[in-house]
Amino acid sequence: MQSFTAAVIQAAPVVFDAGKTVEKLKDLAADAARRGARLAVFPEAFVSAYPKGLDFGARIGQRAPEGRDDFRRYWDSSIEVPGPETAAIGAAAKAGRMVLVVGVIERELGTLYCNALYFGPDGRLLGKHRKLMPTAMERLVWGFGDGSTLSVVDTELGRLGAVICWENYMPLLRMAMYAKGIQLYCAPTADDRDTWLSTMRHVALEGRCFVLSACQYLKRGDCPADYAAVQGDDPQRVLMRGGSCIVGPLGQVLAGPHFEGETILTAELDLGEIARGKYDFDVAGHYARPDVFRLHVNERPAPAVVFETDPAEGPFTEG
Repeated sequence: MQSFTAAVIQAAPVVFDAGKTVEKLKDLAADAARRGARLAVFPEAFVSAYPKGLDFGARIGQRAPEGRDDFRRYWDSSIEVPGPETAAIGAAAKAGRMVLVVGVIERELGTLYCNALYFGPDGRLLGKHRKLMPTAMERLVWGFGDGSTLSVVDTELGRLGAVICWENYMPLLRMAMYAKGIQLYCAPTADDRDTWLSTMRHVALEGRCFVLSACQYLKRGDCPADYAAVQGDDPQRVLMRGGSCIVGPLGQVLAGPHFEGETILTAELDLGEIARGKYDFDVAGHYARPDVFRLHVNERPAPAVVFETDPAEGPFTEG
């Protein structure tokens, strides 16, 4: 397929409620499908919270009991991958016959991870990316991903992957994704600054790929009553103002940025534009200088504990 409609979805989750957030996601995905979208990208940590403004009761050398309660609530609203919520999101992708990229908070053992999940139009979970480098206080509540989820997957629309928020400021990570032949570069984010658009234009122009960035539009009123945000309790206070956008391979802005509320932005993507762009610049191909610079990427999983059994020894027996 050379040309299709893509969407970025700018909306708030039902904060700390994964079930209700997935129901909202289904409605938003169906809306995007009615607009003709074959691909839809949701924001970072959409299921079910980017806890903007919370400090989880942490100071150097101190943790407050209230912060532990906030983390427990965050934990309860996270999801397992795969699990019931991913099955429901997959069903939404299948119902709309579309590819979905969704930011979720995954739990494994005692740790939460910020993920981007990829779903095919048949509802299958195609892959995931765990954020490699949580930023600033995100490191208090999220673990670090490893190189095993630097995934770019083949879809009927093109080669698709995700780089989350400020990972986009990691040039070596971007280079790894370009070398994987990424065409649909998804950038779920919580960065709502004016400068984000210039970053997305740079990535598109550097990688000669389409960039689709989705950010939440989140008000204090979207959060629980006891959500102790530093911004206060005014329900109309905007915690994240969006700025979602779609950018073409030569840096042209195709949709957005939008800062006025929840919205679905769409654009027509012609994959032929990628080849036209790479005519004079292919950062991982003819414009590279591997005799001078070379990147080595460790894609092996890095678990904290590795259990090994020597089959030659057989089972342990007493005596």
